[in-house]
Amino acid sequence: MQIDWDKTIDEILGDKMACPRCSTFTEDLVAGYTHEVWGTDYAPRCQFCVRKDECDARKLVVLCRGCATELKLRSRRVDQPAMMSMLLNDCRKDLEDCVEYLADYWQEDLNVPLADSHKSFEEFDAEAFAEELDSRRRLEEEYLTYHRWFREHRLRLPDPGWRAEYVEELIAQGYSSLLGD
Repeated sequence: MQIDWDKTIDEILGDKMACPRCSTFTEDLVAGYTHEVWGTDYAPRCQFCVRKDECDARKLVVLCRGCATELKLRSRRVDQPAMMSMLLNDCRKDLEDCVEYLADYWQEDLNVPLADSHKSFEEFDAEAFAEELDSRRRLEEEYLTYHRWFREHRLRLPDPGWRAEYVEELIAQGYSSLLGD
């Protein structure tokens, strides 16, 4: 008899999640937000962050109950679908911030003189525009991974109309999106 070990392990651990701090497998974890620097080590969305040692941004942290208690994280119990919903919504918030930045915050951020206020973001500072575009593309790709997870698990996507509103707002400002047309 031939055993497909990859399939067997996936079936056994399919509904289990591992605590990123202590590596304990559990059917549910707890999730909460923190501004603490240690949070970057346990925040799924911060895995590629390059400022981990100094980041004081609000981070969604997912841990087992024991680790959360030890680190004094205000949290609530989440199963896999709830955790994925939180990650999706957190990513959406960052994408909405991108839309607001593109709308006009970039002018404040870059101290655009009144004489240059007619210029587009790209015309005024092509390098800053390229960085913003790259950052938004990474967020959109991240969003799509969460979106695919819901589809693969045949679960209803929370607030399915959000995507259309986001894309329409970007298009109205003259930008494109990986999330549709």
